[in-house]
Amino acid sequence: MSELTIFSQNLPAHLRALELDATTKALMGGSGGSKRISIEGGVWRMLVNGKEVAQNEERSMNVVVVAAAPKVSRIFYAGVYKKGVISQPDCWSADGEAPDPKSKAPQASKCSACPQNIKGSGQGDTRACRFQQRLAVVLENDISGDVYQLALPSTSIFGAGENGKWPLQTYAKMVASKGVPITSVVTEMRFDTNSSTPKLTFKPVRFLENDEFMEAVEQGKTPDAINAITTTFAQVDNSESEATPPKLEAPKVVAKPVDETPEEEEVEPRKVSTKKPQEEPAQKNKINNILSEWDDE
Repeated sequence: MSELTIFSQNLPAHLRALELDATTKALMGGSGGSKRISIEGGVWRMLVNGKEVAQNEERSMNVVVVAAAPKVSRIFYAGVYKKGVISQPDCWSADGEAPDPKSKAPQASKCSACPQNIKGSGQGDTRACRFQQRLAVVLENDISGDVYQLALPSTSIFGAGENGKWPLQTYAKMVASKGVPITSVVTEMRFDTNSSTPKLTFKPVRFLENDEFMEAVEQGKTPDAINAITTTFAQVDNSESEATPPKLEAPKVVAKPVDETPEEEEVEPRKVSTKKPQEEPAQKNKINNILSEWDDE
């Protein structure tokens, strides 16, 4: 009898709709490489192990945020940015308070006292050390599929925004004020065409169906999601990276206020891409209904 005889038979009913789980993917040798989305040049770019594999010039993209780093991080490069070159930052901080022990050239013992955190230390009136919020996201039309890292610069994180065009922290607070987690809604990310550098705004599109929500919750617990929110994009892009992400519980997406003036968006030292899911007319009606309901409260 062949060792694979059982697979030639009909699958039991309770196994027919199952997707491959994280355990199976891990034993297979990974789930296809590290993936992230970049907004360099005002274009959606998808990177797999540091190589750009797709590009989308649409103004918006719909995703579900499945995990987020608990604090806004910081990242500093001493050298001049070279397009297409993947390099580790000279200094970085996961919590925005002190340099990571693995930083190759810590600039100070505390971020608050760092000379790279002074206005004017960067280009123009900016700070050389940049803010960054790491997210783990999945595409609206493929919630059970690949998890992508998205590292947002300060201009996409802080600020007041306006109705339907909020920076991340304001958007997260608005969603939370309605008593629902950000993982329960489809989020539209849109390029701000009034900004001279790539800048995203956010708004809710629709609520997830029950099965979609359960998938999003599980995705937030996967190794890919944890890796996305605990490593720099240079570590994500470099498959040979020795970085070992700490073990974390699936975090809630709660933005941490930062009493500092937002600066121009950080230019990522790399490229990325992705295709935007098609939006049906019925979905547009749902968007209008959701926004009108939320705004009337």
